[in-house]
Parts: sequence; structure tokens; C-alpha cells
Amino acid sequence: MEYRGFPHRRKPDHVAGLNDAASGEGTIVWHALDPAAALERAAAQPEGLTAAEAAARLERYGPNALPEAPRRGPLARFLAQFNNLLIYVLIASGVVTALLGHWTDTLVIFAVVILNAVIGFWQEGRAEDSLAAVRSMLSAQASVLRDGERAALSAAELVPGDVVLIEAGDRVPADLRLLETRGLRAQEAALTGESVPVVKETAPVADHAALGDRTSMAFSGTLVTSGRGKGLVVATGVHAEIGRIGTMLESIEEITTPLLKQIDRFARWLTAVILAASGAVFAFAVLARGYAPEDAFLVMVGMAVAAIPEGLPAVLTITLALGVQRMARRQAIIRKLPAVETLGAVSVICTDKTGTLTRNEMVVRTVVIEAAGEAIAVTGDGYAPDGELRATGARSTVDQADTLRHFARAALLCNDAQLHRGGDGAWSVAGDPMEGALLALAHKTGLDPIIERARHRRLDDIPFDAAHRFMATLNQDGEGGNTIYLKGAPDHVITRCADQVAVDGLVRLDAEAWLERIDALAREGQRVLAFAVKSVGDRATLSMNDVAEGFTLLGIAGFIDPPRAEAIEAVADCARAGIDVKMITGDHAVTALAIAGQLGLKTRNGVLTGNEIEAMDDGELRGRVADVDVFARAAPEHKLRLVEALQADGKVVAMTGDGVNDAPALKRADVGVAMGIKGTEAAKEAARVVLADDNFASIVAAVREGRTIYDNIRKVIAWTLPTNGGESLVIVGAILLGFVLPVSPVQILWINMVTAVALGLTLSFEPAEPSVMERRPRPGNVSLLDMEMVWRIVLVSVLFAVAVFVLFFWSIERGDELAYARTLVVNLIVVMEIFYLFSVRYLHLTSLTLTGVVGTRAVLIGVGLTVILQLVFTYAPFMQVVFETRPVAFVDGAIVVGIGVGLLAVLEGEKWVRRMVL
Repeated sequence: MEYRGFPHRRKPDHVAGLNDAASGEGTIVWHALDPAAALERAAAQPEGLTAAEAAARLERYGPNALPEAPRRGPLARFLAQFNNLLIYVLIASGVVTALLGHWTDTLVIFAVVILNAVIGFWQEGRAEDSLAAVRSMLSAQASVLRDGERAALSAAELVPGDVVLIEAGDRVPADLRLLETRGLRAQEAALTGESVPVVKETAPVADHAALGDRTSMAFSGTLVTSGRGKGLVVATGVHAEIGRIGTMLESIEEITTPLLKQIDRFARWLTAVILAASGAVFAFAVLARGYAPEDAFLVMVGMAVAAIPEGLPAVLTITLALGVQRMARRQAIIRKLPAVETLGAVSVICTDKTGTLTRNEMVVRTVVIEAAGEAIAVTGDGYAPDGELRATGARSTVDQADTLRHFARAALLCNDAQLHRGGDGAWSVAGDPMEGALLALAHKTGLDPIIERARHRRLDDIPFDAAHRFMATLNQDGEGGNTIYLKGAPDHVITRCADQVAVDGLVRLDAEAWLERIDALAREGQRVLAFAVKSVGDRATLSMNDVAEGFTLLGIAGFIDPPRAEAIEAVADCARAGIDVKMITGDHAVTALAIAGQLGLKTRNGVLTGNEIEAMDDGELRGRVADVDVFARAAPEHKLRLVEALQADGKVVAMTGDGVNDAPALKRADVGVAMGIKGTEAAKEAARVVLADDNFASIVAAVREGRTIYDNIRKVIAWTLPTNGGESLVIVGAILLGFVLPVSPVQILWINMVTAVALGLTLSFEPAEPSVMERRPRPGNVSLLDMEMVWRIVLVSVLFAVAVFVLFFWSIERGDELAYARTLVVNLIVVMEIFYLFSVRYLHLTSLTLTGVVGTRAVLIGVGLTVILQLVFTYAPFMQVVFETRPVAFVDGAIVVGIGVGLLAVLEGEKWVRRMVL
């Protein structure tokens, strides 16, 4: 393994690449050594270690396993759910309401706290940490040579220097320097993000090669898809590539979400203001108005009751919980509650390519059967045999039908894959994804693979091998003779061809023209295979001499992992919403750039590769990451650095991914989003959000929900603080002017208890405003109480207080008793809160529309419930005893409602003026 040049990579203490620190020789770059040199440096032999040496090394290096992290017991995990500032605010509010004797609110608040803890405990489940998920990917068994004989051992017993045998279907048990290969391919998407299995060979590669280009290595936890091989164990446990990622995960601390930061600031600000104001009122009442200390204390308690938004923390938590449910319907499963809102603040989405923006299914997109002719476009998605071939020029595919069918026959016969249709109707491939795509192509030309394989029975074959980079099969031609079909890397196939097919017959091969066409497809991000055919009479066996020359080139096929159609639309939605999309993939730069162009990402500034990222310091990377949208051949530490660079620039970053290689960046991002279907457990456990459908479009839908939730939180605050502020101003004004309180403390308790639940909670159900995805993301450090919110709080609080004083003194002046005047005031406050609710439902638009006036079902239920409770409060005899209320005359009630209508008109007028000015 190479550990040089990565600023965020902790270099392990091991000698010559082994898990030891005895001689201090330094790190060996194993992929750059030839097999003989690797064996020599590891002090190993091709026939493997002796049992005695293996035991000694096991004692020296330790087991091939990741260390067990300390596991928290159920009680500790449950108590940990309370370790959240939002929960602290809830608990503090519950204690305050209990001290004030407000038991209903106390019970509601603590019920919400317990419910939240239970949900969090259930969501975390048994998979508590990411390291445990990484550990589950390690192979359980391994085939190893010991004392020159093959033996089956637990993978945990492997030691550096062991020689391991791997074959199709095996999970690689440790990091191996390959000594022998035969048709060996490995699926490394979990580590590199590359969708196609990687061809493995024994030849050394450059010492600076990216992880995905280290073809002489097989990495622990990856899957062998075809062929077989022999490899030298060079790293085990935490020193293997997958173990290093697990170590990185342990060292990364999750950051606090924007919402929790804002609530922290908000809670501190609100507490300071309430304490300061209450103390000032107490001092003024005693010193300036001559109140007895105990009476002044009761007044201060009344003000605190009026000022403290007891129901606000509970309503905020319920708003987030409702958001969890709505996002689940959008296929986004929320693992941690504050992530619901954080999605709404996202300004950059860093996304993996394979399986997120693309389908993670190879398809043949282009067929070329004449070097100078038009390319034939192939339609259809995935492995489903639905689609057609369309000529891109004037010539019809009908004119080329026989040639195309011949090409497709070669593709399905020189092929070991099988297509299967599941019970849900979805098609999948057993075998190599590119071979599965070729079977789908054959279906689209009208060929049935089952019938063709029976008619042209295979007699012999030469499996694909990295040494010759082609596959050949010997098949019966159905007319008494036999045919060799050849498929492989274009340069290796073309050199074996003498001529090429054409619509009018065979013509001399134009190798240069074919190489130009191949380069053109490669520049479009397509992977290219060439196909050739050769008749061999009645030959019944196949040797390398038979495939040396004399072939006829049938054509080439261009493959691509196509973008999801909905992902293209989602990228466009992000652009309209002011959200940057950065594609970070382990795939090749050309492929990444081509896919990015199809998705609509900005490609004019090119692509940054992992090696280029590695060469930059943090300052230089921070400058480049803002301008580049495509990053290729990115290793886990590169993805982590990119996320950190964006965050250092003040961005709120969502990171998506499905592989183990994505887990460190998922954990570090503001919102880590893992794929639920094809994602590894390591990715899911590192993330805060899991997509049930692995669809990038679902991320954008979740961002929309996140913005809606944040809007609703602001609406709750914008409704709660002014109403509480108005009540506080009434008490402060009465003290300052030396008047009797227009409303008693127990009546304020009634108002807060009824309206916080029946009215304030209805704002949690508000749908998205039409412009929600047309606004730029809010800055991550923006305050919940911006200047617009502060202005609204002051304006509404003053309007509430003025209306209360006018009605109260009008009632007293006409001779009403104090109890009647106070009853009018309580009803006025509740009515104004109802009409203000309709105004605050739209923060950015007018509320004077049919939808705005009628309201949602939740609003209508809340208003109806409040009206009923207020009628009981005013007219029920037992309530009159408890709260000292009096029945209100019809005309006075109409005046109260009229003032509420007037308040709505004034606020909507102010909103209109503000929109015109700003």
C-alpha cells in the first residue's frame, strides 16, 4: 500500500508494507514490484509459509480482523438519545412549566422527549457504528497454501507472507499482491466506485497509480467476479485498504447541524432576554412603584409565563418528526432527527456517480460495423431486452440487418453471462455486466440466446485473461462446420484481423480508421469491445495458435453505465435552487467527464483527479473545488478532503455514496446520504439519511422537504414569539404606567396552553410554498432570528399590546367590571393569534388568496378546536370560577373579531410594502 502524500492519512507503523515495525525500512509500494521481488521482500515462497512460520507471524502481527469497538449497552444507548441540545431545551422547558404548575404542558413536553428517545433508539438499532459494518465485509474463510499444500482456514488466521488462492465468487480475504492470474476480474465498486469489474494481472504498475488502477493488487473485502488467481498477503486487518477506511471513520467527528447551532444561539439569546427583562421589571416594580417584594415576584412570574414559549421546543421537535414521515414517503429514511432540517440548508451536493447518478447497469449504447459508416444507436435501459437499434445517418438499419444479426450472434455466443427476470419483473445479470449488456443487445436484434446457444453449441473456449485481453469460443456453425468467435480489447482483436465485414461483402481491414472510431467512443466515456469471427472447418479444439490471425472484424460496441433520466432532471432542479452538484467518483476521468456532460453538470473547467488533489495543499484545493464539478479516480481520503474544503468555504454539504470508500466523507458531511439498496452497511451506518430507492432525484425531493420544514420552523417561531412578546409587553406596559394588569397570570397560562398546541402545531403541517425551490440556499450560519424576523416580532408584539390596551381601557371607561374587561382581553389575544396564524402561513407570499384564507385541514381543525375551547372558557360556569371570566355580549364579540380582521389587513399590507421595497 502507498501512504505517501496524503495529508489526512495516518501512516501505519509497519515494515516493508507488512504489519510490523521491527527494522524501520519504510513503506513498500507493493503494486509497483514484480511478483518475484514481492515474494523476496515479504520473505515468502510461492508454495506458501510453513505452519511454524505462519504461527510465529500470527503472534507477531495479530489476527486478520478489525478491532472490536467498545459496545454500548441498551441503557447507555437509550440515555445517549437525550444528549442533544434540542432535547436539553425541551427538558428545561418542562422543568420550568412544572415549577409554574403548568402540568399539562409539562406532560406534553416530557412525552415528546421520551418519544423522541424511543424513536432514536429504534432507528440506531444494533448496528451502532460504522466500523462494525466495515468488519462485516471481511471474508470469513480463505484458501491458503501452507507447507506447499492447499488448506481452508479462517480468514482471521491469515498473516503477511501467506499465499492465498482466489476464484470466482470469493471475497478477497486480505490485501494481496497478485502472483498468478487467469481471467481474474474483481468488483471493486465498494472501494473505488468503478461500476465495471477490474481486470487483474501480475504486471507491476506505476508507484503513483490511483487505487482503481492498481491492477496487480486484490483488495480485502472486494468480490472476485470471474477467473482465478494466486496472491501474496501484504496487509491484513487495520493495515489493509478496507481496515484503513475503518480507522479513518473512527477518527472523524460528526459536526453539529446548522439547526442545532441556531437553536443553541436562539436558546441562549431568548434566556438572556427573558431573565434580563424579568429582573428589570421586578426592580422597577419594587423601587419605582412601591410593590412589596412578594407581589413584585408574582408579577415577574406572570411576565415569565407570558414570555417563555413553553410549547415552542415541543412544536419544533414535532415539526421535525413530521418531516421524518414526509421524507420517508419520498424514499428518504432519516436516521438522526436534526438531519431533517439540515437537508434544507444544503448548498452543495457531493455525489458518487455509480448507482446514484447512473443506473449501475452496463448497456450497449453504440454499435459500429463499418469504420467509415454511421454509428448505430441502441435504445433501452438496463438489462431488460427492450429497445431497438437506430441508424444515426441516412442508412436504415434494415439495410444492415443481416450484418447486425451476425454481430449480435458473436456477442451472445462469446459470452458466459445469463440474464434473469425476477418476480418483480426486473432484469438482472449473472456474470459480467458487459456480457449481460451484450445479451440484451442480442434480444434487441431479434435473437434468442437460448435458441442460438443450442444451435451453435460451444465446443471449446479460451477464457479472458489480462495477458491477452480477449476471450475466444469455438462453436458449431449449424451447417456442419465450426466457427471461432473473438471478443476483447479493440487493439488486441484488430491486430488479429485481415479484413472486415461490410454491407456489400468483405473488404480489406482499415485498422487506422477503426482506431479513430474507438478513440472517439472512448472520448464520449464509452468502454469499447471489438468482435471478430473466423471459420475453421471441422476443428474441434481451440489453441492460442488458432486465434493468432486470419479473423474478420465484425465491428465494435460501446458500453456505458447510463445516467438515470430522473437524475438529469434533478440536477436541473438543483441548478434552479442554487445548489451546486459535485460528482466525485473513482472512475476514469474521461468516463466521469462524459457522464457529467450528459447530466448537465458544468464541465468547462475540466476534471480533477485523485493524484492532482493529492498534490494540492488545503488552500489550493479550497480554491479549485469551487470551480470544478467533476472529480475522478478519487480515493476515500480525497473525498474526505473535498468535503472539508467545501465546508471550510462556508458551504453546507450533503455527500451521497454507497461504498465503503464513501463512508468517511459521509460521516464528515453535514448530511451523509447513503444508498439503501446497493449501499454497503458501512455507508448506511456512517450516514444520517438512507435513500430507499438509491435515486439521486430522491435527494432533491428530500431537500425540498428540508426547506419546507425549515420554513415551517420559522413560521412556528414567527407566530410564537410575537404572541408571547405581545403578552409580555402588556404586563411590562401596565407596570411601567402603574395600571392594573389587563390579564391575570392564570389567564396567560390558559392562552399559552390552548394556542401553543391547537394553533402553533398546525404550522408544522404546512405544505411547501410554491417558490421553495426557486430560492438560493440559506447560509449555514444564518440566525433563526434574522432582521426580518426581529422586525416582525417587534411589529406584531406592539400591535398586540396596543390593541389590548385600547380594548381594555375602552371597556373599563364604559363601566365594565375588571373581570369582564379581562375576559374581553383574553378573547382578543386568542382571536388576534388566530388571524395572525393565517398571515404567518406564507412568509414569502401574500396570504390573501383562496388557499391562504381557507387554510389547510390542520389549520381548520386547530382554529375550530381553539374556538370551541374559548367558548367554554368564556361561557362555562366552572371555567368562570377558575379563571374569573364573564359571558361576553354578541356585539363585544363582534368588535373583538373585527380587531382580528384589522390586524390581518395591517400585516398583509406591511408584507406587500416590504416586497415592493425589497
